[in-house]
Amino acid sequence: MKLFIDTANLDEIKEAASMGILDGVTTNPTLLSREKMPFKQLLAEICKVVSGPVSAEVVALDAEGMVKEGEDLATIADNITVKIPITLEGLKAIKTLSDKGIMTNATLCFTSMQALLVAKAGATFVSPFVGRLDDISHYGMDLIQQIVTIYENYGFETEVLVASIRNPLHVVDSALIGADVATVPFKVINNLIKHPQTDLGLKSFLKDWEKVNKG
Repeated sequence: MKLFIDTANLDEIKEAASMGILDGVTTNPTLLSREKMPFKQLLAEICKVVSGPVSAEVVALDAEGMVKEGEDLATIADNITVKIPITLEGLKAIKTLSDKGIMTNATLCFTSMQALLVAKAGATFVSPFVGRLDDISHYGMDLIQQIVTIYENYGFETEVLVASIRNPLHVVDSALIGADVATVPFKVINNLIKHPQTDLGLKSFLKDWEKVNKG
C-alpha cells in the first residue's frame, strides 16, 4: 500500500520524504490556507520534493470552471493531480480532464455508488473519507471494503485512496482490506513507528551496553 502525507507543510513533507516511505501528497484549500507561501509556489516546491502524485483541489463548482482550474494547476508540475469534489459537475470535469491525460482525485466520497461513478468517469484516484463517517457513527472502513470489492469485480483502474485518517488503526485496516493508498497526517505517520516496547527494549539494550563498556 502506498503512503501519502495529508499536509501542505513543506517541512513535514521533507521530513516524511527523508524517512523513505513517502509516495505522494494530498492537499486541500484548508491545508494550503495555513501556510504563508503563495499556493502555486508552494505546490511547485512540494512537487520538487515528491516525485509521486501531489493533489491540488479546485474551488469552482461548475464543470467548465473546474476544468479551467484543473488545466491551470496541471501546468505547475507533471505530478500534480487535480482534486475534484464528487458532484454531477465534478463527474463532467473528471471525464474531461481524464480524457486530456490529466490525473484526477475524486474527493469527498461517502458512498460506494459515488466511487463507482467516478471510476466510470476515469478518475485516477477516489478518496473515501473514513474519519468523517466514523464521526457520524458509520464505520468508515466498511465503505473501503465495498469500494475495493466493486473495483475488483469489474477491473476498474481507479485507485482507492483512503482519506480522513485519524489514527494508526485506520492505516492497518486500509492495508488489510487492500486499499491502494492511505493519505496520513504527519502526526499519525509518526505514531505508526512508535511502540512502548520498542522504547523499553532500546533503553534496556543501552543500559546493558554501558555495562559491557565498563567491563
